[in-house]
Amino acid sequence: MDSLLKHMVDMTGHRDHTMLDISVISAVQELAAASQTRVLALTSVRGQVFVRSRAIIVAGSVARMEEHNDPTLPGEPLSDYPALAACIKRHEASADTLCADGRHLLWLPIWIGDQVTTCLEITNPTPYTGATIQVIGGIVSVYRNFQNLLDYSERDALTGLLNRKTFDDQLAKILQSRGEPEAARPRPIDEERRHHTDTERQWLAVIDVDHFKLVNDKFGHLYGDEVLILIANQLQSSFRSQDRIFRFGGEEFVVLLRSITLENAQKIIDRFRTNVETHDFPQVGRVTVSVGFVSINAYEAPVIILGRADQALYYAKSHGRNLACHYDELVAKGLLTTITSNDTAEFF
Repeated sequence: MDSLLKHMVDMTGHRDHTMLDISVISAVQELAAASQTRVLALTSVRGQVFVRSRAIIVAGSVARMEEHNDPTLPGEPLSDYPALAACIKRHEASADTLCADGRHLLWLPIWIGDQVTTCLEITNPTPYTGATIQVIGGIVSVYRNFQNLLDYSERDALTGLLNRKTFDDQLAKILQSRGEPEAARPRPIDEERRHHTDTERQWLAVIDVDHFKLVNDKFGHLYGDEVLILIANQLQSSFRSQDRIFRFGGEEFVVLLRSITLENAQKIIDRFRTNVETHDFPQVGRVTVSVGFVSINAYEAPVIILGRADQALYYAKSHGRNLACHYDELVAKGLLTTITSNDTAEFF
């Protein structure tokens, strides 16, 4: 009982999804005497659901977030987990299966309404007792409630995208992790790490809806809000599952693109821009967006990174709009002067 209470206190003390994941698998691992526990993320890509391990703890080790050899891939198809797929299809609370090697797998989908984006997976060498499942069920309920609270506090009320505060936190984490010495970073169990090439980086894109004030003035704020919601939908369908999309407020959005080359970053951003341009917005008709983007340098302050992306955005908006401009390319061509302060940014 003391151990259970300690874990509950630990879980409810976090205000961060990453630490909440670490906390819940640590609790389940100890209380269920499991050989392995994972947090699985479920994402939908073009109508197909994929499963990806987000955090893991193995008996005798500490919990850690998972690293992936290819972060551009969404994971394994849910169809590779037939018992879990059937459980989700039937809206059930749990599913278990006996593996060919004698291991028992228990899956506990985290239902939020009628949606599942997270699932706990517990591996045990012996069958699960009713008492163990009851304890784990209680932990899952607390985990689900706190996930809900964190999700609510991290999202923009109108569009459902992540909000500005969440962006500040996530960018700080990216800069911190990329600035760590290689030896200080946790390694996967198999000691295999992916070494990124010089051309593969993380990117920050700032997006602004062109002539948005005219939309509000001509059609009213209700239609303006609908445009923002539809833009948010285009963002979610155009970018990859591992990218992070934020609404800064007003008609401004920001995307963090993870582990990708300049060529692919440009391609994905242009795909989004074209998707918006060709979309028929009810009553309003044609809407376009301008984009400025820049690679993320761990040794530069967030205000500098944002300022450079915003400078590229300003260039796009002052040279015809409906453009996606790369800051470094503009500087290399002599079209912009590199900045060391945030003189042009509108965010601060």
